[in-house]
Amino acid sequence: MTERKKLVVKIGSSLLANTDLLTPRFGFMQRLLEDIARLKGDGYDVILCSSGAVALGLRTVGETPESAGLSDKQAAAACGMPLLLNAYKQVGHEYGLEIAQILLTLGDFEDHRRFLNTKNTMHRLLESAVVPIVNENDTITTEEIRVGDNDRLAAKIAQMVEAEEFIILTGVDGLYDRDPSEDGAQLVEEVADVTGYLDATRGKSTLGTGGMLTKLQAANMAQNSGCTTYIANGEADRPLSSVVRGERRCTKCLAHETPASGWRTWLADRLQMAGALVLSDEAADRLGTDEPIRRSDVISLDGDFTRGDVLHIYDTGGTERARGLSDFSSEETRILVNNPDLPADQLLGYHSKAELIRPNNLVLVEERHIPWDAPESAVG
Repeated sequence: MTERKKLVVKIGSSLLANTDLLTPRFGFMQRLLEDIARLKGDGYDVILCSSGAVALGLRTVGETPESAGLSDKQAAAACGMPLLLNAYKQVGHEYGLEIAQILLTLGDFEDHRRFLNTKNTMHRLLESAVVPIVNENDTITTEEIRVGDNDRLAAKIAQMVEAEEFIILTGVDGLYDRDPSEDGAQLVEEVADVTGYLDATRGKSTLGTGGMLTKLQAANMAQNSGCTTYIANGEADRPLSSVVRGERRCTKCLAHETPASGWRTWLADRLQMAGALVLSDEAADRLGTDEPIRRSDVISLDGDFTRGDVLHIYDTGGTERARGLSDFSSEETRILVNNPDLPADQLLGYHSKAELIRPNNLVLVEERHIPWDAPESAVG
């Protein structure tokens, strides 16, 4: 029996909601779900990462995209989600598709146990030929616990289910070498390294929360796990199958030939920064060996983190060198770093080797990763 391919699709708000009326675009949804049924017949399992709930609920709470604050958007999400899912279910039934909803927050990706639980649920739905529709739980999320954009959320889903292909549907044909409104702008049809195009990615749509920058960040995350990413215009008769079959213009971001393991990918590709350590240059140069990060290696630290959070590791010049799983909370780490001459047992009240990050819980930031800037308070 031929193994089915897994395809993750991210759909932006501007494709799903009429910009002026803030109502569902049923024409687009029919083309999309008809194409998903076609792809399922061709051996694909499809997962949708769908924006649109906030946009569809704004009119109910009497707000617009420009006027809505955080509480307005949370209330709009509560109103818009049943509208969005009802539209998906109505149209999906026309094509014999069963629909399920999965609402996630940042913690479902950053906490490894919750990540695995979500992964198991996703696989069980796919086994039952159900199309999961994933969205951030905007009704309860605040800035501190938000993923922030559905592009990177979708990339994490692609990593989670080990998808072979990932399509980001948007309002343009793909990535351009400059602002597409400028004269002479050229579509970039194939990308191996997205970092060379970051400066050409400013701006975002009225309804969305992410521009081309977040799409390249998402593509980079998918590439790291061996998943090919396509950035394509959603306004097509067959918005998905025409992309995977190479029948229309888009940007193809090539998967890495040697993808990282699931554990290393989870460590390396973060959605938010829990905390940061700045190491001495000597300690930073030892990263990647069998040596742990010890308290004597740390010049400064930043953030409020707990044991098991992933920290970003920098040298004194502010260059990110690695990411690793902390063995201590930020409070314990500060106590250890600020008292280097006192025994860890005495400081913590329990026996410990005072290894802040063990070597098997650390991954180097290689050329394949987009590095994160160090927090200003962590440098120096």
